[in-house]
Amino acid sequence: MSETLPTVLDIEASGFGRGSYPIEVGIARADGSCCAFLVQPQREWTHWDPKAELLHGISRERLFQEGYPVRQVAQWLNDELSSLGKAYSDSWGYDNTWLSLLFYHAGMLPRFRLEALRILLSEEQQALWSDTKESMIDECSISRHRAGEDARLLQLTYQRTRQLITR
Repeated sequence: MSETLPTVLDIEASGFGRGSYPIEVGIARADGSCCAFLVQPQREWTHWDPKAELLHGISRERLFQEGYPVRQVAQWLNDELSSLGKAYSDSWGYDNTWLSLLFYHAGMLPRFRLEALRILLSEEQQALWSDTKESMIDECSISRHRAGEDARLLQLTYQRTRQLITR
């Protein structure tokens, strides 16, 4: 019997401080598939950290050209996640703040909760997490700091740490 994977949500942002906002939202579904959407900045979303851009490689111009309106991204998230009722994040403090901002500007309420991924982890899994995550990055050739790929990485790391402790 195969184990059901947690649905993981990840957000890339314009930076980390006050004024930062979501620029890409991705999820890794329970079946292991993942997808992500770039987010078109609102007019008042002006904060831009060049160091963050170096990490994720997404330019502000690209967001205006290829991003989806906040309402469309919020609707997609509700469509994907409302039946599950929740998704998990490894950076709950940041991701929940950015998610709230997205839904606020969309004029909508999320029909799911975002929870901290660590609540699913046993002490043994937590102890193995960092090393396992690094080996998964190498093993799976995952592009870091893109929302869909990062969500999948977290999901794979969760799965591998479970396998390691149940052997």
